[in-house]
Amino acid sequence: MKLSVGADERLDVVVRVLKVLKKAGYKITYYGPSGKGSVPWPEVARCVAEDVASGSSQEGILFCWTGTGVSIAANKVKGIRAALCTDAETARGARLWNNANVLCMSMRLTAIPVAEEILASWFGTQYKPNPKDDACLEEITRIENS
Repeated sequence: MKLSVGADERLDVVVRVLKVLKKAGYKITYYGPSGKGSVPWPEVARCVAEDVASGSSQEGILFCWTGTGVSIAANKVKGIRAALCTDAETARGARLWNNANVLCMSMRLTAIPVAEEILASWFGTQYKPNPKDDACLEEITRIENS
């Protein structure tokens, strides 16, 4: 599976997530600094979200200090359902009920072991179509198109 990953800073949790993903065999497109320094969080969020929306990546993962900014920015791209996840159960719910396609995490709040749990839950859970959640996702599409 091809993933796009973006971060406005390259902190330890970002480095670890990239290593875990590569070890698991994911093909990664990375947006963000390669070392010290930073890039604007809206820029990395847009790049990742556009990759996912266009189909050049199947899913995305984003980081910023709180995770909120990249989540807001990514959700401005049509077709993106970015979810800010602080734990594995939230990641599971975002996939199961919301069919989320971009995972957002806080670099400040997310410890490396928690990030690994979130990744396991995210990739271990798939959306299961059902009338209630399908109707909610259809409503999101209507909102995007209005």
